[in-house]
Amino acid sequence: MSNSGDTQEAEVTDNLAKTVNYQAVYGFVAKEMAVKSHLLENVARRILKRIAREFPQITASRIKISKMNPPVGGKVEKVSIELNSH
Repeated sequence: MSNSGDTQEAEVTDNLAKTVNYQAVYGFVAKEMAVKSHLLENVARRILKRIAREFPQITASRIKISKMNPPVGGKVEKVSIELNSH
């Protein structure tokens, strides 16, 4: 996952409240991943929406989600989806 936003104040102050708390992001990503979904696209969009809601200072996000050993009828290591916020 990657994010864009203004981090100048956090860079100078070393204050977690002035940037993205990645522990919080991990927590809600784990919750969204636990919700049963048919499509990786659905999970990715829910996570991007949650990031935008929780961290309005983020101006853009990109997420990549992979499913290991997908049931596609052959030997496939993983399938992935990558989405950008809009």
